[in-house]
Amino acid sequence: MSEITPKSILIVEDERAIAETILFALETEGFQGERVGTAREALRALEERKFDLAILDIGLPDQSGLELCRSIRKSSQIPLFFLTARSEEIDRVIGLEMGADDYIAKPFSPRELTARIKALFRRMDGVNPGAPGEKSKSPFRVEEEFARIRFLNAPLELTATEFRLLRLLARRPGRVYSRSEILEAISDHPDMSLDRTIDSHVKFLRAKLKKVDPDHEWIVTHRGFGYALAEG
Repeated sequence: MSEITPKSILIVEDERAIAETILFALETEGFQGERVGTAREALRALEERKFDLAILDIGLPDQSGLELCRSIRKSSQIPLFFLTARSEEIDRVIGLEMGADDYIAKPFSPRELTARIKALFRRMDGVNPGAPGEKSKSPFRVEEEFARIRFLNAPLELTATEFRLLRLLARRPGRVYSRSEILEAISDHPDMSLDRTIDSHVKFLRAKLKKVDPDHEWIVTHRGFGYALAEG
């Protein structure tokens, strides 16, 4: 029986003590970690080797983590996890809007960090309708590498949150997802009040789907339960 290759994680952190703490926590949970201290080293490492996730410190010595995120997103959709010492919500929100998948503020618990990384991998490892090699009659095709979803072969213009929401629903058409399940899937941060805006995201998604297929209601509301994608 072949062994499962552990997930490989790049740690971009200039403070050695913090990086070593993260590295120890990751290896304890069965991950493989590699640490670099600058944005330049991170870009070189990502070009030379394959990683399953990168952890980026916001305050790097040669370039901010936000700028590094922008550079990475030009050519890669690798999951990105931010470390930030700042308390301002604007940095967290900008990071998520630029393409980061999650963040945690310093000081943090290594146990919480690894738990959230594992939760992120569980979401990323979900079934991808329309993935190569799969036979599917779904009108939705999720193209993870481009952070894009095609509907009836038309690329949808989605925000990051809309992309995550539709990707979740498209995994299992007909399956009803509760508001709490949707919130967990699209963000690990209940403090950002996304639970109060799920209805708004669904409304905008419906409008975008209607532009492509005005005769079909693709997102079904199950009152008291949640939302589901209609089965084709």
